Formats: sequence, C-alpha cells, structure tokens
Amino acid sequence: QVQLVESGGGLVQAGGSLRLSCAASGRTLSSFAMGWFRQAPGKEREFVATISWNGGNTDYADSVKGRFTISRDNAKKMVYLQMNSLKPEDTAVYYCAKSKYSSRQYSSGEYDYWGQGTQVTVSS
Repeated sequence: QVQLVESGGGLVQAGGSLRLSCAASGRTLSSFAMGWFRQAPGKEREFVATISWNGGNTDYADSVKGRFTISRDNAKKMVYLQMNSLKPEDTAVYYCAKSKYSSRQYSSGEYDYWGQGTQVTVSS
C-alpha cells in the first residue's frame, strides 16, 4: 500500500509562485514514475507533469511548460512541483500520483495511487 499526501497549496496572486510537496509512505516509490495532475471546477482531471523513477526524465503539459518544475527525492520519499509565474487558469485541485511503471506516464489510467489533493487558487 502507498499513501500520498500533498501540501503547499494556497491562495496566490497572478505572477506568484507556490511549491507543492507530496509525501509518500508505505511501499517504496523509488522504482516508479510519479506525476502531478490537476482538476478545475467543472473540468476533467488533466495531466500536469511527470518524472521518471530516478528523476532523469521529466515532461510537462504545454500549458505549464517553462513555468512548472517537477522533482523528486527518493531518499526522502518526496515529490515536488515548483510553480512559477502562476496564472488564474492554473486554479485547480492538484493531485500527486504514483505510476504503475518506471518511465514517464501521461494518462491518469497509468497511475494506481493518488493523494487527496491540495487546492491552488490564483487571483487576478
């Protein structure tokens, strides 16, 4: 079993920054890719960022590329999402997820454990 707990969300003005953290407990995550997804009100959950098992490869949704950075610390069982130059359209609940595989994954169906989410609200 794996438990994922996100933190770091909050209210920020447009142009500001937030750093989300995802703490994992239970089974080791060091062999698996991790990802961040988000869901805005009335919209489907969407892919934000993914990182391979060792952190060597990352990828991002076009909407956040150049502004967001995903990273991980396997020794601490932590995954992070640094979000800069935030926009009102980034407002959503952000979820951390563990992939079933070691390589980067882009579909929510390729993830088997999810956190409860953390709210990010960007005001204009």
